[in-house]
Amino acid sequence: MKSIPKQLIGIGAVMLLSIAAIEVYAAESHIGLALEHAQTAAKAGDVNTIVNHADAAKSHIKVVDGHLKAGVISLDAAAAHAKHGHTDLAKKSAEEAVLHLNAAQ
Repeated sequence: MKSIPKQLIGIGAVMLLSIAAIEVYAAESHIGLALEHAQTAAKAGDVNTIVNHADAAKSHIKVVDGHLKAGVISLDAAAAHAKHGHTDLAKKSAEEAVLHLNAAQ
């Protein structure tokens, strides 16, 4: 069985992340939505509303957290590739980090 070149895998990952980033830009930011839900929970007068909006805020924060963690991993990979002289792979990893950081907004 032939292995898929790493460069091709990187390009595919960038394409998938681009689609995910576009979806995030189409909606309001996750940070903004989390803040809105947290504010609604803080102003609510009943426990059901507080629970629902607190849970919704946490969901948006988890999305942001996932993208930030993935961004760190991509930046670590970019630095590692660069230290080994693999410029193209380093750039691809940095591009992935940019996509994750944009998606985290």
